[in-house]
Amino acid sequence: MDVLAEATRLKSLGNDVISMAVGQPAHPAPQLALTAAARALEAGRLGYTDALGLKSLRQAIATRYQSQYGIELDPRRVAVTTGSSAAFNLAFLQLFNPGDLVVITRPGYPAYRNILSALGLKVVEIAVGADTGHALTPAAIEAAEREAGARVAGVLIASPANPTGAVHSRQAITDLDAWCAERGVAFISDEIYHGLTWSGEETTALSVSDNAVVINSFSKYFCMTGWRIGWMVLPEDLVRPVECLAQSLYISPPELSQIAAEAALAGIAEMEAVRAGYQINRSLLAKRLPELALPFAAPMDGAFYAWVDVSGHTNDSMAFAHQMLADIHVAATPGRDFDPVDGARFMRFSYAGSHADMTTALDRIEHWLGKR
Repeated sequence: MDVLAEATRLKSLGNDVISMAVGQPAHPAPQLALTAAARALEAGRLGYTDALGLKSLRQAIATRYQSQYGIELDPRRVAVTTGSSAAFNLAFLQLFNPGDLVVITRPGYPAYRNILSALGLKVVEIAVGADTGHALTPAAIEAAEREAGARVAGVLIASPANPTGAVHSRQAITDLDAWCAERGVAFISDEIYHGLTWSGEETTALSVSDNAVVINSFSKYFCMTGWRIGWMVLPEDLVRPVECLAQSLYISPPELSQIAAEAALAGIAEMEAVRAGYQINRSLLAKRLPELALPFAAPMDGAFYAWVDVSGHTNDSMAFAHQMLADIHVAATPGRDFDPVDGARFMRFSYAGSHADMTTALDRIEHWLGKR
């Protein structure tokens, strides 16, 4: 966040800053979503909705699971949330008690660690890499339990993952789900980057069983980060408890964003064109970054990130990122937040921006590294 704040400051001073630091699509929300929102604003009758969201939106999300995965989903199991962030809060509060052990991967999205810790939960970070297929395994969880001297209460995975872009295979998700079900462990699957899988299997945990809590959002594939609208798919026995909790914490998700999100679900053609642009950017980074002695530390199988080993240039990715931003006005994210143990050797580059910006940024980096 420090790098992002400095990038924002430099941009406010009139500098031509290119951000490869933030996971925010450059494309706006789908036109259908913008049109629906404008009409709702013109009508001027926005207010509270049901705590779990508009019935029509919940039905539309369930319909998408049918079209995308071939899954018949009861829309009553869908809970619309104020972004995926609210979904994580609701899941953690409902599933765990203070002091419980919850497993996440390292490297991983830092908000998992921070939210879990803020709620009084104990975070167990398990390193994943090439030797594990960049995926979490039951064997690794059992080893972590032995080391901690306690049983875990929950397992959280993201596929595709932030920051690595790694994708858990269907078999890996099946194994985790079965392991969790056998031991009464909560299994949470973060699928916020679904729709942006480039290699491997894009498997929703719902296709494996009904035990998992699935979390998703309109932020990434649908380019709606600022609308703060996401959803959860819950096991039937959790729907009512989560509804009560959501009503107490949030009353309801914003109606305007719900209206826009429902319209966005009909804008798949536009989003697929955006997706094609990411693929072009991905190919550009796949060629250029290794040529700059910035090899990939994980496959870019999904999302819109490159997790890069910068140890050929520095052992302090934080200082490297700040210097790159100061010298050439290109922002990228140092790895420390994603991996508090080994992150100093890594950086995350987002390729969610325009192709012109990605090309210019890489040209600047090449020139900058050549002068170091």
